[in-house]
Amino acid sequence: MKKTIIYIAGVLLLSMSACTKDFEEINTNPNAVTKGNANYLFSQSQLDGLNNNYFLTSILECGGMLQHYATYKEASGVGDKYLNNEVYYSAFFNQAYPAGINEVSIVTNLLKYSPTDSNKLNIARIWRAYMFHRITDLYGDVPYSDAAKGGTDLVFLPKYDSQELIYKDLLKELDEAALALDASKPSFGKADLIYDGDVNKWKKFSYSLMLRLGMRLTKVDPALSKIWVNKAIAGGVIINGSDNAIMKYTDGPNDYNRNPTAFSPRRDDFTQGSYGKKNVEGGKLSKTFIDLLKATADPRISVYSGVWVGTQQNTSSDIQKGFPNGTNIAPSATEQATYSEPNQSTVFKYDAPLIILSNTETNLYMAEAALRGWYTAETDKSLYEKAIKASFTNAGIYGSAYTINDTTPYLTANPFMTTGTFDQKMNQIHTQIWIALFVDEQEVYANWRRTGYPVLTPVNFPGNVTNGTIPRRFKYPTSEYSVNSTNLAEATKRQGADTFTTKVWWDK
Repeated sequence: MKKTIIYIAGVLLLSMSACTKDFEEINTNPNAVTKGNANYLFSQSQLDGLNNNYFLTSILECGGMLQHYATYKEASGVGDKYLNNEVYYSAFFNQAYPAGINEVSIVTNLLKYSPTDSNKLNIARIWRAYMFHRITDLYGDVPYSDAAKGGTDLVFLPKYDSQELIYKDLLKELDEAALALDASKPSFGKADLIYDGDVNKWKKFSYSLMLRLGMRLTKVDPALSKIWVNKAIAGGVIINGSDNAIMKYTDGPNDYNRNPTAFSPRRDDFTQGSYGKKNVEGGKLSKTFIDLLKATADPRISVYSGVWVGTQQNTSSDIQKGFPNGTNIAPSATEQATYSEPNQSTVFKYDAPLIILSNTETNLYMAEAALRGWYTAETDKSLYEKAIKASFTNAGIYGSAYTINDTTPYLTANPFMTTGTFDQKMNQIHTQIWIALFVDEQEVYANWRRTGYPVLTPVNFPGNVTNGTIPRRFKYPTSEYSVNSTNLAEATKRQGADTFTTKVWWDK
């Protein structure tokens, strides 16, 4: 009996030894990724950073509020009529963190201890700054210093940082990253879907974004604004169209390969085969927008818009007609087709390139800097005219047939008001931001809140939640009240009530 027990114990010991031999190797999934691929994650962060609920955020919200778009429907008229719908205003916040911001944060964590990858690290820092400025401009105080630290520091309830802190750190990041870029070192190459890893172009993008953010401070802190605007211009912003930040897309094979500014609205509203008669959300281009383009004989109207005539869009200026904002009177299907929609051969084309930041915008901001006396190397008039030419030329990204080569007729009919007042000149400069940056509705919305130009007539639709004023920010998602309530309470105590009319830091 004793021998039998010893024998069994020996077998068990041998079995246990056999089970634990090569245990780690046997129980490791050979297909699992244990370390992220920085190149792949950076590409994905670029795609996800730009493909963030474009239709909900940029068309139904920002585009409606800024009167680029209009609709007769109420449920989808949140921006058009200043209504409250949590699904729409929370969408951008809810997707930004787990997608693009998280992905680029992993990239910076992977690269920060690798001296040979310094260019990749600093390009990722610049892109991270771009994504964070988009979310803070919409909501104000947001998670920043604690963001995307769940996997590294187990921070699952991030604090909200003040927009002042965020902006000052973003400007610091852009400054440091631009200075650290070195063209003699390797970069992302084709993994960078915007610049193919061109370090010199990323440097110009960083300074151009610095110019945009620096200008954002003119109302809240003019002295600080001047410092950053001058630093950006001295560093070297985008002047030539060849340096424009442009995201390249293809028409498939997957949806994320398509331009989200085209794919998202055509899927959710301007559906294939509708031909303008039965759009899902009733979306059209706004009367305010189309009327101004027609009144100024702006040739960009044919680049931006078209009216369905049968199964084809007619892009001639004469036929364009905008739909009024703030109405719930539904036109007949036949009448719906007579209103302008975005041109599906240009801005609504699935494989259209997407301008992220261009020489049009930089020249207009520099024109404002010249108007303020901050930049004296050129006049506000010459910079304004350069911006118009850049905008006309940049239309060629949709095909050479759309390039507008001659600016003389437009500038003759709409000359810069050299002897005008400061406000008149500001109106001209920023009306051009409103026109030229069409498609980038988030930036148009932010710039309008800072400047107040162009002067728009608000609607006062029954049941609106802003007392007939254009909203100044997006509200926080309701999920934050249950999941991260303590930190959110601190943010609202500091920033102000969580309403559409509370102004963010740089808007005060």
